[in-house]
Amino acid sequence: MNQIKALIAFAALMNLTPVSQAQDTTAKTTTVIPPGNPVQVAFRKVDKKDLSGGVSVVDVASQMKLNYMTTSLENMDGWVNGYNGNSMWGMGSYLLVIDGVPRDEGNVVPTEVEQISFLKGVNAVALYGSRAAKGVVYITTKRGKAGNQRIDIRANAGVNVPKAYPHYLGSAEYMTLYNEARRNDGLAELYSPETIYQFASGKNPYRYPNVDYYSDEYLKQSFGRYDITTEISGGNDKARYYTNIGYQTAGSLLNFGEAVSNGKSDRLNLRGNVDVNLNQYISCNVDATAIFYTGRGVNTDYWQSAATLRPHRFSPLIPLDMIESNDEASNVFVKNSNHIIDGKYLLGGTQLDQTNPFAAIYAGGNNRYISRQFQFNTGVNADLRNLLKGLSFRSAFAVDYNTSYNLAFNNTYAVYAPTWNTYSGVDLISSLTQYGQDATSGVQNVSNSWYRQTISASGQFNYVNSIDNRHNLSAVLLVNGFQQSESAVYHRTSNANLGLQLGYNLDHTYYIDFSGAVIHSAKLPEGNRTAFSPTVSLGWRLSNEPFMRGVRGVDDLRLTASAGVLHTDLDIASYYLYQGVYTTQGSWFGWKDGTGVQATESRRGANPDMRFPKREEISIGLEGSFFHESLKLDGNFFVNKITGNIIQPNVLFPSYYTTGWPSSSFIPYVNYNDDKRMGVDFSLSLNKKLSDINYSIGLVGTYYKTIATKRAEIYEDNYQYRQGRPLDAIWGLQNMGFFQDADDIKNSPSQTFGQVKPGDIKYKDQNGDGVIDTRDEVYLGRGGWFGSPLTLGVNVSVQWKHFSFFALAQGRFGSYGMKNNSWFWVDGEDKYSEVVRDRWTPETAQSAKYPRLTTFNSDNNFRNSDFWLYKANRIDLAKVQISYDMSDLIGNKKIVKEMGVYVSGFNLLTFAAERKLMEMSIGSAPQTRLYNLGVKAMF
Repeated sequence: MNQIKALIAFAALMNLTPVSQAQDTTAKTTTVIPPGNPVQVAFRKVDKKDLSGGVSVVDVASQMKLNYMTTSLENMDGWVNGYNGNSMWGMGSYLLVIDGVPRDEGNVVPTEVEQISFLKGVNAVALYGSRAAKGVVYITTKRGKAGNQRIDIRANAGVNVPKAYPHYLGSAEYMTLYNEARRNDGLAELYSPETIYQFASGKNPYRYPNVDYYSDEYLKQSFGRYDITTEISGGNDKARYYTNIGYQTAGSLLNFGEAVSNGKSDRLNLRGNVDVNLNQYISCNVDATAIFYTGRGVNTDYWQSAATLRPHRFSPLIPLDMIESNDEASNVFVKNSNHIIDGKYLLGGTQLDQTNPFAAIYAGGNNRYISRQFQFNTGVNADLRNLLKGLSFRSAFAVDYNTSYNLAFNNTYAVYAPTWNTYSGVDLISSLTQYGQDATSGVQNVSNSWYRQTISASGQFNYVNSIDNRHNLSAVLLVNGFQQSESAVYHRTSNANLGLQLGYNLDHTYYIDFSGAVIHSAKLPEGNRTAFSPTVSLGWRLSNEPFMRGVRGVDDLRLTASAGVLHTDLDIASYYLYQGVYTTQGSWFGWKDGTGVQATESRRGANPDMRFPKREEISIGLEGSFFHESLKLDGNFFVNKITGNIIQPNVLFPSYYTTGWPSSSFIPYVNYNDDKRMGVDFSLSLNKKLSDINYSIGLVGTYYKTIATKRAEIYEDNYQYRQGRPLDAIWGLQNMGFFQDADDIKNSPSQTFGQVKPGDIKYKDQNGDGVIDTRDEVYLGRGGWFGSPLTLGVNVSVQWKHFSFFALAQGRFGSYGMKNNSWFWVDGEDKYSEVVRDRWTPETAQSAKYPRLTTFNSDNNFRNSDFWLYKANRIDLAKVQISYDMSDLIGNKKIVKEMGVYVSGFNLLTFAAERKLMEMSIGSAPQTRLYNLGVKAMF
């Protein structure tokens, strides 16, 4: 009890703010929850064998024995059928709850997690109401269990190694090709051969800079990541407690200036809960969590600058020993400077580069991002069996408070542009031009203050009973709601509903479950703010039928079917869309010398009949185990429609409902667009023992297709209609190679995307009107914005004596990407990437893979077309881990009961036709591989 009192005192001391309804959990021994163990579903726990369709679950606590994870949903698309990392069944944003409260994935680390439930089907999510209509990911955290006190400690040390850096052209090559671009534009060359030679020679990098932002001069080869976690749990049948204390830190790649000491992040998390049986009828829980995060950085975006600043612009540092000794003015600058780098350099720059990433990192100060999260939840359970056998009541209340802000020292600094002269072959700086002033105020500035508060509450009556051990009944009657308020956001995000679940199964063979909710939303007009969402699920355990009992190899086989209608306000973009909007800030032409006259103008019309969009769905599931549970299968087929999506459709109303000037509209928002999704998911696992080797192989997959079944649109050409196409359709032009010469341009359709020359991309005239414009855009492929159409995951684990091996691979297929970032779309004064080496020239006209270079805007070339399209198919080796159990080496085990070590690698390999592109980050920190060494012990 001392630990319980201490935990409650800690919660009071920290003034922790609420979390969610806590649930009892049971220790698991396998990654997939075995039959007989409870699985968290909506507001209750159900034995795995009695789950309705559309539910998948992962036992994270057991998985961590072989598979150390760094984030709570890490690689879950390689474990869970129906989940592709972005969505469930391709529906988009799902509701993520931790212990029943809407939270963020980063609010919990894997060592705190017991299991994760993925609720996909309509029947599985109905009780959560409107904002769960696209699925629910339910993370259940660990709780104390009766028994002796147990202490688990885990420590990890890892190193992150960049996978790839983008390669840009050096100064001399850039100048050469920039001259070519000017010739292509009919302009004179800018850089002389002598200048290019000097930059190419490298003899004086301060006068002729060739800055490689990704060189080891500025970046480390790797950076570290460390974490340590201590878990303390125990108790008895009266009270149980659990505490998790964790700390992790990570560095950065930047290796100069302020970034050396201000390039890391720290996270301290404290989680504790207490479950107390007050008497034989009443129990309660108190949970508290605190998360302290600090990210340290510099006052510039180095990675964005690395992708945009050309290598010859300026030298980051100006050497003092190259300043002429008799240059008194320059020496005064040196004497008065606050920033002499390493005692040898001034900060470099130009009139156009008075602020630059190097100077900012050396002298611009530093910042800290501070995040504090406090979460508190409590619940009371009452056993009402004296009123009715199997009846109970539970209430839960939670409050979360998240706050963040930036603290920064924002210093100003001077940079210097040198004027060079050469004396007898020696380069010297004859004068310096100063831009800016050195100023260190010492004042710490506070900015970007933000907060979010979440309040969640629920109350429910539960009924669970079995009659004659044949008729199994369950029921839930609940009221549930949550509300999130956020700084600078006027309206709170709310979810409120009444829920009812009624379930019955006969001999665990025939199942029926009804789950429904009455929901409410203030986003709709009065009279339409309430709706009822009914769902039903049926199940049939075929393996219990007489005709199946003689079938060898079948342990369990169950067929499920679910159907229902969920009303939702998830995709209603804002409040008051049903109201007409007028403004008094309109402008009409007046008589007072052209001065505008204020007028009342309409911005949109009213729609008092606006209603909820609906998710209508039918799904069929099959689940089975075979050959003494050595082979397990789970799969679902689903078809759903989301109807009545809200849009403001110009084409459904007469043209006089809108005007161009003054800008007015009487067109209301209406329920119109319909979407359809259909697909399958499956999970297959094989568990075998061969001599003293245990091995398991798992395969999961999800395939789905989407269709825009109804759209408000009018196009002159049938091929441009979005209706009937995928929801994530990519539209663009079809290329026909490059224009070869002036005659080719003359004999081609008229171009409307700017002036074209030989070497520009030529497009197909789809409608034969002799003009290339947006009417020639066609469907090019699926973008995979809700996840790749086909997602596969393979996991393998092998155990032999004290050794274990684990590997996880993932595949994503069927989507396309567009090469449209600054690495590929280069024109004007942009930095040149190595892709321009394959540019079109008259000499390479037959082999070129890139358009001609230009110093103008290349609107014709740089637009969506199949020229830039690529297949995003990929296979990733996401994880490999080798573990060794050292428990037998401990001895009497009086203090240390278990011990083990492991090494693991993350994001190791990618196999793809466009691997280089997929592994390369433009304008942001590089992707990394993580190599980790860990040790764990139980006391």
